Amino acid sequence: MAVIDFFDKGWASVPSAIAYRTADEAWTYDAAGRMSCRIAHGLRAAGIARQTPVAVLSPNAPLAWICVLGIWRSGAAWVPLNPGSPATDNAALIDRFDVELVFFDPSLATAMAAIADACPQIQAVALAAGTDTITLDEWLGDAPETSPDLDYDMDDVVALMPTGGTTGLPKGVMNTHRSLSVMVVHQMLAMSYDEGEAIVNLVAAPMTHTAGLLTLQTTARGGTVAIIPRATPDLVLNAIAAFGVTDLFLPPTVVYRLLEVLDRCDVDTSSLKYLLYGAAPMSVEKLRIGVQRLGSVFLQLYGQVEAPAAIAFLRPSEHIVNGELAGDDRLSSCGRPYPLVSVRVVNPDTDTPAAVGVTGEICVRGDLVMKGYYKDPQRTADTIRDGWLHTGDMGHLDDHGYLHLTDRKKDLIISGGFNVYPNEVEQVIWSHPAVQDCAVVGAPDDDWGERVTAVVELNPEQTVDAHELIALCREQLGGVRTPKEVIFVDSLPRSVNGKVLKKDIRAQFWADAGRLI
Repeated sequence: MAVIDFFDKGWASVPSAIAYRTADEAWTYDAAGRMSCRIAHGLRAAGIARQTPVAVLSPNAPLAWICVLGIWRSGAAWVPLNPGSPATDNAALIDRFDVELVFFDPSLATAMAAIADACPQIQAVALAAGTDTITLDEWLGDAPETSPDLDYDMDDVVALMPTGGTTGLPKGVMNTHRSLSVMVVHQMLAMSYDEGEAIVNLVAAPMTHTAGLLTLQTTARGGTVAIIPRATPDLVLNAIAAFGVTDLFLPPTVVYRLLEVLDRCDVDTSSLKYLLYGAAPMSVEKLRIGVQRLGSVFLQLYGQVEAPAAIAFLRPSEHIVNGELAGDDRLSSCGRPYPLVSVRVVNPDTDTPAAVGVTGEICVRGDLVMKGYYKDPQRTADTIRDGWLHTGDMGHLDDHGYLHLTDRKKDLIISGGFNVYPNEVEQVIWSHPAVQDCAVVGAPDDDWGERVTAVVELNPEQTVDAHELIALCREQLGGVRTPKEVIFVDSLPRSVNGKVLKKDIRAQFWADAGRLI
């Protein structure tokens, strides 16, 4: 199936039903479908060829997602841009991924102007009036409301999604009709609904992250996607009650805050059937509290951009054993692999399969796996070997087939569900004249999963306080990548050749917390 077909199934079955809604607006399947067709024709008229990267820069909003549908319908490839990232970062992605056109929300006009200055080759289209840029209505003109006549190749790239390694340089993960179709089928298998049962998916996390892709299983079944601007506990809980939400995705840090609010107020969450969590380690203690408060609704997802959202899953029923909450070993697992992928754990030095219970690198094979990295054949070959995607995650399979994530090969930090690349943060800290050296690592945190922590060595007879360094990082990097803590030391641990031993620094934080990395 082409990825657009998952929306079109809902459009064909319930054209007058509400496909997307917010507190202030609603789009029927027919209105959203016709708009996506017009956008597809507009892109083709603008010279956007098949698999050409096209970006969307917007907060969570129905029209922004309908632009994504139009991109797919035209045969182009969607490039998600994070509206919370600095304009320089988004400009770098646009340049690196050869984006030719950007749809943007007028609320981000200042950022878009900076991007346009840095990338004068792009076309820009504003989703509404309020800027000097051509608006979507003007750009569309009299574009037809019927779908263009196109043949889709299952191996065409439909999403070019930024991710990175420890250097922070963005890699473009090329996902195809094939890989995203497997992702959607896996989600539909994980979240079963009876015939005629209401389906209301809530988008609270950024649509540029996991939440947007997870709407596809809803529209394939003719359900409603309710959209709120951000994932704050009050907004999420009010939306669950107001819209009768049946499923939603949240990173663990938001789940924790949600549970804190529920301790202080009484909100009707009885409609909720599935609360998907993932993108970062989940506190077993808080997961237990969540099941006790919300019932057996928690569904864990384990995946990565290279194998999106659907490598393994822990069903709500698997959180319960013999009528009681499962033990820590089960609750801390990622669940079992989905049916349409093969998962194995290998010795990272030899690529030979590891025995049950033995830690190694998690590898995945199947149609879920990405096509490769954009314009990076060497890295693609290094990552996909003999058909197996080497995830870079370390873990093991237990006697019952449950997958356990126990470590990461690289220094990547996952904080609140977002990737933080230490080198980016270190570069900013190093820029301060008082700093001689630093190391940024992930320390254990019950709220964020991992806390971005900077360990800093100062130049002799120079001073700077933690608040100043944190402010410097926040100005240049935004909130997610800013260290939550800065620790000053006389000397960083180094190897005999002078390399800072990050592993030793990180291990000490985890040992002090009574946890292993």
